Amino acid sequence: MITSDLLRPGSLVVSCQAGPGNPFHSPEPMALMARAAEAGGAAAIRANGAADVAAIRAVTRLPIIGLNKLGDPAGVFITPTFESAVDIVAAGADLIALDGTLRPRPDGADLAGQIDRIHRELGVPVLADVDSVEAGIAAREAGAELVATTLSGYTNGRTPIGPDVELVRRLAAELDCPVVAEGRIRTPEDVRAVCDAGAYAVVVGYAITNPMDITARLVGAIPRG
Repeated sequence: MITSDLLRPGSLVVSCQAGPGNPFHSPEPMALMARAAEAGGAAAIRANGAADVAAIRAVTRLPIIGLNKLGDPAGVFITPTFESAVDIVAAGADLIALDGTLRPRPDGADLAGQIDRIHRELGVPVLADVDSVEAGIAAREAGAELVATTLSGYTNGRTPIGPDVELVRRLAAELDCPVVAEGRIRTPEDVRAVCDAGAYAVVVGYAITNPMDITARLVGAIPRG
């Protein structure tokens, strides 16, 4: 039986990702980020792409939530197909994160079919990244072991400033599986807010692993006279 036990309740997951144009956009810096996160108390790592997952697996025994960003970022591009999950698991991921929204998938497959193949052929649990309560319920019914708020604010053209605490609260009330808070969590107060709302675990990314973003936000706060 596939379960979500790899991710403990009360875990802080650090998302070690860097996009093109970022000096950290390569496996070696992401592996160093993962080592630093582990030293700081992270309980798991979230990583994108087989190369990064393999580099991180070589330096840590922490659970890795693997994903594969492919295709158009405006659509379903977080592990959009079964095939996109295969190399991630082979590289060492313990769980697969995928887009669990209600949007059509690029290969025309349904979410339940993709999750079923991941379970049967790869033998790992699935974390569904969703943007709404409806999507969270559907993802759970499709077989996802965990549901995360990762895509809240990224599918409707409106991105809130802070974490979607209300979505965490509603999902925690509706679902019989762990709810993971992710998205725009930057401060200890944000972490406490989503935990108080019922988050089983918390994922933090840019606030820890993206010096470019941190620097730009701080520079933007300097008064211009």
